[in-house]
Amino acid sequence: MKPSSELIAFQTRLGHTFGRPELLVRAVTHSSMSTPNRDDNQRLEFLGDRVLGLVMAEALLEADKGAAEGKLAPRFNALVRKETCADVARQIGLGDVLKLGRSEMISGGRRKEALLGDAMEAVIAAVYRDAGFDAAKHVILSLWGERIKTVEADARDPKTTLQEAVQAKGSPPPQYVEVSRDGPDHAPVFTIEVRLSSGQTARATAGNKRQAEQAAAKSMLETLS
Repeated sequence: MKPSSELIAFQTRLGHTFGRPELLVRAVTHSSMSTPNRDDNQRLEFLGDRVLGLVMAEALLEADKGAAEGKLAPRFNALVRKETCADVARQIGLGDVLKLGRSEMISGGRRKEALLGDAMEAVIAAVYRDAGFDAAKHVILSLWGERIKTVEADARDPKTTLQEAVQAKGSPPPQYVEVSRDGPDHAPVFTIEVRLSSGQTARATAGNKRQAEQAAAKSMLETLS
């Protein structure tokens, strides 16, 4: 099976040339395009999540040989979470080569965080099945790059930190309220306000609720400090 010119260019960005290009085709095929004669990427996504997890766990152990599990776990979660996978997917233009059904095309599927994250995991699995673990590890470490070295900052969870700070003072947990949702359905923008029992508030805006909540919590922590 000969890959399209778009997939040939994508392989260059990915850093892996497929001996079995049908695996890559399957990895970029969303369930909205599946048919009895065309497999989608859901099973590959399941496998890719595990391959990514193993590579990152090993990389973190190597990067900090003295770190306890309690410190490694949040770093690991920051590296394998869907938002990070989607960020890597955008970095290599994965959205441009996804095979989507009409409904997903209309709703902006090429830019959806969850869809991009899932597809990135599927591509990792495709590399693994095409050339083995070492090849998949090489691709992952190359694409994640500096994220592994700087993960300590990314692993800090402002929501958790804020909750611990206010509860240490005997106050109830912060409340997060969706103030507004703007933009088209395929690319919404959320504004979230965090509220403390003291009456203090802070707002932040982002492309998904989780990021907006974390940004609001970070803003509040800066105010409190």
